[in-house]
Amino acid sequence: MVTAMKEKETVEKAGYTKQKISPEPKETILNVKALEIFYGEKRAVNGISMDIEKNSITALIGPSGCGKSTFLRSINRMNDLIPGARAEGEINYEGLNILLENINVVALRKEIGMVFQKPNPFPKSIYENITHAIKFSGIRKKSRLDEIVEESLQKAALWDEVKDRLHKSALSLSGGQQQRLCIARTIAMKPTVMLLDEPSSALDPISNAKVEDLIVDLKKDYSIIIVTHNMQQASRISDKTAFFLSGDLIEYDVTEKIFTNPSVQKTEEYISGRFG
Repeated sequence: MVTAMKEKETVEKAGYTKQKISPEPKETILNVKALEIFYGEKRAVNGISMDIEKNSITALIGPSGCGKSTFLRSINRMNDLIPGARAEGEINYEGLNILLENINVVALRKEIGMVFQKPNPFPKSIYENITHAIKFSGIRKKSRLDEIVEESLQKAALWDEVKDRLHKSALSLSGGQQQRLCIARTIAMKPTVMLLDEPSSALDPISNAKVEDLIVDLKKDYSIIIVTHNMQQASRISDKTAFFLSGDLIEYDVTEKIFTNPSVQKTEEYISGRFG
């Protein structure tokens, strides 16, 4: 009885809505082994090992500074842009360790796209936001570009809202629309993995709901990893959840279990709002 009451309290505090999530393992798309990430001499991620499943949504949760965003950025080598940052261990994508020095990072970022916390559309038209990078990949035929723009905006649930103003500035869009445009821009590069770093934290509740619905819909075609501080969001949309604390991976399991019956006390304390 006491255990059941504790679980009920945890669920209510997290705002968890029960989902039908299969505990059966899916195919692995990313295999992380003994990953350590350093900023100079400071270690930000401590020997993490985990498998990311294909066509699923994996949520990374934990308090600020726990290493979850650092971990996310390592998956498409964005940390390379930070002076003094280095990674040890392995991140295997389709059987290849992407941390190796001879990896083509530009090609990697086409395969593993990223959407940031704050919408960052280019100061160009909506159409040009989608086609800018595509043109550099060699696609120049207008009819093909038109197809990619429509397809990407359709998948980002934005086409009906902008189809009559494709040549207007992307900066004229609302915050939620700008974030969906950034997702469409990533989709246009045809990635297999999408990394989302708190993609709806700066949005109003209505825009947040649209982005969440979009993310759930996109997992049919993509493997999605999302960093979020929003416990309700993690519980609503993810299939598996990883709890980070002080650079360590404390617990990683099916989301339903993490939010109703975690194996580690620290996880239960964080989920129920006792710290963080």
